[in-house]
Amino acid sequence: MTRIDQTFARLRAEGRKAFVTYIMGGDPTFETSLEVMKGLPAAGVDIIELGMCFTDPMADGPTIQAAGQRALDHGMNTDRVFEMVRAFRTADDSTPIVLMGYYNPVYARGVDRFLAEAKEAGIDGLIIVDLPPEEDSELCLPAQAAGLNFIRLATPTTDAARLPQVLQNTSGFVYYVSINGITGSAAPTADSVGPEVARIKAATDLPVVVGFGISTPEAAEVMAGVGDGCVVGSAIVKLIGEGRPAAEVLARVAELAEGAHRG
Repeated sequence: MTRIDQTFARLRAEGRKAFVTYIMGGDPTFETSLEVMKGLPAAGVDIIELGMCFTDPMADGPTIQAAGQRALDHGMNTDRVFEMVRAFRTADDSTPIVLMGYYNPVYARGVDRFLAEAKEAGIDGLIIVDLPPEEDSELCLPAQAAGLNFIRLATPTTDAARLPQVLQNTSGFVYYVSINGITGSAAPTADSVGPEVARIKAATDLPVVVGFGISTPEAAEVMAGVGDGCVVGSAIVKLIGEGRPAAEVLARVAELAEGAHRG
């Protein structure tokens, strides 16, 4: 079992939902980003999604695009992402870390090298948003052979014919994108998300975590309530982009976590 599997097993035993947060690695600087990352578990975060900055983030909205550019401007790269994870792991060997990003940086590094370094650094899973199931042999299957979960996204447009392909080699959890569009878009509703989550859960034993458009503790509670947890990203990245101190960012994260854990 990976740390992700262990975390969901523990949460199920405790009767709690998962609170997952996204931050961009190196935003706005390596040091500030690491400070926030180190504080996330104590603020109530169960799983950390760590963004890999990329020059062409086609699935991301303006908030996360800007975060990636800030990180790039301060010299963030794949080496430094791994360095950040290693630094986090010196004090925390239990919180799962999922790298989220695009395939180009993985391909440029070489799949075998990337996976070996990710595993050594202490990464538990990957979300690579621009690799469809038809390309599972490219990264998904090698990642799972290396002991990493490969987490796939399902969306409102993933119909009954497509869903089995999406789920076929997915592990860890399914990330349900609750709205059509880019990150940071309009808030989803339980009426629209609930039936879709139920449809996915009928087809898999994996946990289903709901993300996109969640920015308040109330929304986190509702979305965690219809799934096995929720993801908050842009709302946190926005505070970092405004230059808020790490303590203020983490205080807001704690409020969001309380909402998610009530779900």
